[in-house]
Amino acid sequence: MGGAFLAAAVLARLGGRIGLPTIPLFILAGILLGPHTPGFVLVADPHDLEMLSALGLVLLLFYLGLEFHLDDLKAGGRRMALAGTVYLVLNVGAGLGFGFALGWGTSEALVLAGVLGISSSAIVTKVLVDTRRLGNPETKPILGIIVVEDIFLALYLAALQPILSGADSFSAAAADGGKAFGFLLLLALAARFGTNVVGRLFATKDDELLVISFLGAAVLVAGVSEWFGVADAIGAFMVGLMLGSTTSGERIRQLVHPLRDAFGAIFFFAFGLSIAPGDLPVVLWPVLAAVVLTLLMNVLAGVGAARLYGFGPGPAANISTTLLARGEFALILATMAAGAGLDDRLSPFIAGYVLLLAVLGPMAAGRSHWLARVLPGGRSGPDGPGGPDTAQDAREGNPAGAAV
Repeated sequence: MGGAFLAAAVLARLGGRIGLPTIPLFILAGILLGPHTPGFVLVADPHDLEMLSALGLVLLLFYLGLEFHLDDLKAGGRRMALAGTVYLVLNVGAGLGFGFALGWGTSEALVLAGVLGISSSAIVTKVLVDTRRLGNPETKPILGIIVVEDIFLALYLAALQPILSGADSFSAAAADGGKAFGFLLLLALAARFGTNVVGRLFATKDDELLVISFLGAAVLVAGVSEWFGVADAIGAFMVGLMLGSTTSGERIRQLVHPLRDAFGAIFFFAFGLSIAPGDLPVVLWPVLAAVVLTLLMNVLAGVGAARLYGFGPGPAANISTTLLARGEFALILATMAAGAGLDDRLSPFIAGYVLLLAVLGPMAAGRSHWLARVLPGGRSGPDGPGGPDTAQDAREGNPAGAAV
């Protein structure tokens, strides 16, 4: 674990000197020092870091929940749901069509629909933090889309599992889906009506006790969520949503920073450990085609979400590029596909696709003003809606300049 931390830090420091984002560098450290790359192997079994990696994902989404206020959810819930639905229809639909076009099989196409359709919550969170856009107006639809995706994810996994296992009855899938939806509803009600009670339970002047309390709550609810068939990340997100609105919310945001950064780095490092570079050339062209398709669908979805909120091309470009990366959910699907004995090309395809977008996503998000210039209205002038100054303000985290 110590070697993983140091390797990630060294590569990130070197990459930072030439302007590269940290996420792909953490992943690259895992690839170079993992069991699938010749040379020195730091971690022979990626499962050795599995629990630490899961904790990194939980803390990333917990922090995202802290930044997502209940008032925002209540005020814009309908638009957020619509933006998330549009995003899923475009991306999951394109992924399903792409899967059938490859001709690998129906089950494989269903897996690819999820791989191409769902963004990486962990990478999206890290991008928002690194680009200092958490206060931007367009971050609300981004977070809304992530929430809708996580809800869809819970139901999708419940429905996909019996198909991959060859089950004939859909009653088990319906029961699993109902259990997941019921638990999500319970978490939503607790976030909506239980904030005052939760605030009193966590109120303490002792930082040590506060850290232990919020960390325990986030991890426990994440574990219970997984048992109910809901992504552990969404459980942590809901805990952050509740605690962020309490009187201790601001202190929790400050205290969770070092934990989020440290274990988030381990999450991306462990992600790199699972990638075998030698398998990638076999599926190079399908991977490149899928990346181009995802870029196109994300731009369409970003423009649609921006118009729902009355934003110009600068925020539209931010939405499109921030949601571009794919990650943890795709790896879950790759594991399920391998266990179900599906086409052998699926695993290297998913690894190559996720790796390429994990690199391109953060880099594109940091240069979203380039995309903003070619979107409709992007050349309306430095002071007009969506002009270069708007894109620059949005890129630097200036809420006033991000909205039209």
